[in-house]
Amino acid sequence: MAPTRIYVKSILDLLAKCPVHAIAHITGGGLPGNIPRVLPHNCKAVIDPGSWQWPAVFKWLQESGNIETREMYRTFNCGIGMVLAVPPENVKQAIEILHQGGETVWVLGQIQQHDGPAEVEFL
Repeated sequence: MAPTRIYVKSILDLLAKCPVHAIAHITGGGLPGNIPRVLPHNCKAVIDPGSWQWPAVFKWLQESGNIETREMYRTFNCGIGMVLAVPPENVKQAIEILHQGGETVWVLGQIQQHDGPAEVEFL
């Protein structure tokens, strides 16, 4: 286990150089509980679970506890500590800035319009 990552320096640098539409710190409630809090009504985050690798501790928790994947996403961050929504044309720029700040970055998916409250959909 490791202490909570502090993203302040990296995020402040990014905000000074690149447009960011939303920021979600992934804590209790996991991805589906935290991302909708920063999205407007009629939007959903469509996430590709194959876009990142879970740290070993989450794989161990899932196997040892016989926990369904949906429940893992709901309960744990599964290795994603912060989610940022940036305009599509700024994704490469945001990745470069965050890499320069020492962050590991994955493109998890995209924001799409839909009818209803904000939500997360896993492909």
